[in-house]
Amino acid sequence: MESNEPALAKEAVLQESSKLPSGTPTVQGYDWNKGLDYGALFQSYSYSGFQATNLGKAIEEVRKMIECRALPLPEDKHDVYEEDDFIKRKTNCTIFLGYTSNMVSSGVRETIRFLVQHKLVDCIVTTAGGVEEDLIKCLAPTFVGSFELEGKRLREQGINRIGNLLVPNDNYCKFENWVIPLLDEMLQEQKTNGTLWTPSKVIQRLGERINDESSICYWAARNKIPIFSPALTDGSLGDMMYFHSFRNPGLVLDIISDLRRLNTMAVKAVNSGIIIVGGGVIKHHICNANLMRNGADYSVFINTASEFDGSDSGARPDEAISWGKIKKDATPVKVYAEASLVFPILVGETFVKEHFKSVEAEKCK
Repeated sequence: MESNEPALAKEAVLQESSKLPSGTPTVQGYDWNKGLDYGALFQSYSYSGFQATNLGKAIEEVRKMIECRALPLPEDKHDVYEEDDFIKRKTNCTIFLGYTSNMVSSGVRETIRFLVQHKLVDCIVTTAGGVEEDLIKCLAPTFVGSFELEGKRLREQGINRIGNLLVPNDNYCKFENWVIPLLDEMLQEQKTNGTLWTPSKVIQRLGERINDESSICYWAARNKIPIFSPALTDGSLGDMMYFHSFRNPGLVLDIISDLRRLNTMAVKAVNSGIIIVGGGVIKHHICNANLMRNGADYSVFINTASEFDGSDSGARPDEAISWGKIKKDATPVKVYAEASLVFPILVGETFVKEHFKSVEAEKCK
């Protein structure tokens, strides 16, 4: 049948396709007719497209870390190194966890605490807020508010806003009353015993003294998981140290010893996995430590930053490969998502499932 369709337009619209490689996955979402099954739902993410697929890939990447961690150490790697009272290289894969302070301000704190409580990660890097917000929540609660609340009025009421979370200024007053005597104690130990305080040692001491099982720092101190915070003065803790320097001057923090300690953990790792929630100093500090071993073996980034401005926060894993911070043959994943939505899912589908499988297996022995 003769057609009057324009040949050029028809060729453009109906161009013949090349065949995709054999085994290319097809898009397939979850079938709700099968009932409510969160495990199956999250499993379907890998084939849903967009950031759901990236989250599915991140789940698989973390599973690789866990599987590698469970393998026996090679015969020539059974030695451990001990620095202060932290002993490392107990596992075949050292897992570095980094997160920004807003994760601790939010309900993600409980997810992080689970990981530390059950010794599922080996090392933490966070900001000053990631430390102090955890400790402050042991003294007084944070509240849910609204992004739209007016800053001027909140300031007049002595209420601080973190996104849609509210922290009364009284919380920081309680923190000051709790932490200043501990800074006095540390200074006295520095003077009498020659103690060289590093940020990780300070955080360990605070974790020991908070004596609260809801705290990340408490479990980190108890389980000998170091928490590094190279910018420990950039927050309320820094404010308290500032005030303390007038009341009782002389406390010194050594950040270089912590740098050596973190980098040595990376160098000594048989295999290395990094999970970084957020950007800024925590992201680069972990990645740069892994440069010392010519790159991490497994990597997951979760943040909303883009790379167009050249920031390290927004940089994709491939940029880290160019620096030697992630291995050339690794399969790193970046999830572009707000972390309070996806990080609990990632942890639940990996660490939590494996933990309770191990608990059940122990019961059956």
